[in-house]
Amino acid sequence: MVDNYEDRDTNYKESTQEKTTSGGWNAAVFIIFVEVAERFVFFGMSGNLITYLTNELHQPIPTAAKNVNIWVGVSCLFSIFGAFIADSFLGRFKTILYSSIIYLLGTVMLTLSVSVIPVHNRKVMFFIALYILTVGEGGHKPCVQTFAADQFEEDSEEDKKAKSSFYNWWYLGVVFGSTSATLVVIYLEDNVGWAVGFGILVAAMSVSLAIFLLGIKSYRKQGPLGSPLTALAQVLVAAAQKWRVNEMRDGCSVFRGDERDGSNSTGQFKARTMARTNQLRNPYNNYDSSCGIFHLSK
Repeated sequence: MVDNYEDRDTNYKESTQEKTTSGGWNAAVFIIFVEVAERFVFFGMSGNLITYLTNELHQPIPTAAKNVNIWVGVSCLFSIFGAFIADSFLGRFKTILYSSIIYLLGTVMLTLSVSVIPVHNRKVMFFIALYILTVGEGGHKPCVQTFAADQFEEDSEEDKKAKSSFYNWWYLGVVFGSTSATLVVIYLEDNVGWAVGFGILVAAMSVSLAIFLLGIKSYRKQGPLGSPLTALAQVLVAAAQKWRVNEMRDGCSVFRGDERDGSNSTGQFKARTMARTNQLRNPYNNYDSSCGIFHLSK
């Protein structure tokens, strides 16, 4: 138990030290390029997928539409697993890195399936590559935006303004990536060749991975927070055990946990509490400074 608390203190000190030397726009700018490239690849693939299935693999339109819908649905479901793995085991940085490599592998296999793979084996190879892309998408989608948010402090006014500006550029990049893929990549796929179009996606994903690695020393990284299922189970068990209790501690009806790092759970040692604010304060409430809570006026 003592060793566990010492480890938590060490992690907290390292995290605090890292925040003072990393993050901010110097790190976030790399993440914008990663998201632009990912949106470029995804829309360059999905925007013309049904055309490839019908024209090249000779599937009926209903079958092709069903396959596209299943693929999109699986991509969304994998995002849930990607978020769980990032929070429980790997952390956001490693999840993004590994998913980028998987994403790149999928685009390479996709390009090979439409170029050098024999026609009679092309369908199997194409669908394998397609679902490898869903694994990469599942790691990217839930982590990149939150990893970008990690680069800005929640309790710093300067970082709040920087974060607001960052997300303006973020969504501009998302629109640029998806629009340019729709206009350029799909045109090349239809008029030049599928190998050329998919090859551009490989190049874009390669550049994205290289840019992401360039900023590796600038990122503010957080380790895994622990399984969210564990925290959920703890809340349910505590609620069942204490549903008749009126007060939790020191006469106060709000328990904040460990003020040192926002958590009193050994499995959640790096969890953060939300920044406190008076913006939602009810003017008709009375504030009890001894407890740090508001009481309704009678």
